[in-house]
Amino acid sequence: MPKILDEQLVNDYLAGDEKSLEILIKRYLKPIYSFVYKRINNFQEAEDITQEVFVRMWRNIKRFDRKKSFRAWIFTIAKNTTIDFIRKYKIASTKKVDNTFLEKLASSFNLLEFFEKKETINKLSLVLEKLSDDCRTILSLHYNEYLTFREIAEILKHPLNTVKSRHRRVLIQLKKLLSQN
Repeated sequence: MPKILDEQLVNDYLAGDEKSLEILIKRYLKPIYSFVYKRINNFQEAEDITQEVFVRMWRNIKRFDRKKSFRAWIFTIAKNTTIDFIRKYKIASTKKVDNTFLEKLASSFNLLEFFEKKETINKLSLVLEKLSDDCRTILSLHYNEYLTFREIAEILKHPLNTVKSRHRRVLIQLKKLLSQN
């Protein structure tokens, strides 16, 4: 059975099919939780924020622009909800980056041929901590959440070419910094 498109599930839910909303929530629960957790590095708070993301989604789904990507829309809600939480509780967004993300990014450079895997990941982690939150978010959404540049541009409310050029510049910068060590 082919996977039902998100936009079709939204249409079905708005037409009265409650099951469609359940499918959307199940589809996005883990990716949204993962996205939130990587920003605040606290399991309980990530659960609370994730729950709030889905409450906001439910409250606003009637206003969802069906011409746009649902995936980008829900990740925008997640980003904004996390920012609201950080501001409300005045916590610093974590600069800690998880190893799965680091492994994916490191392998994209083909540097693992030259360095021990752990050493490369440690170096990459240190270099990524020096990047702006915006640049780390672009890398995380692209390599960890597998979002397209168009979806990332929608989430961050940046022009598509800005996201692409920042991504390219960050990769060049990372390669350069990693090759210096």
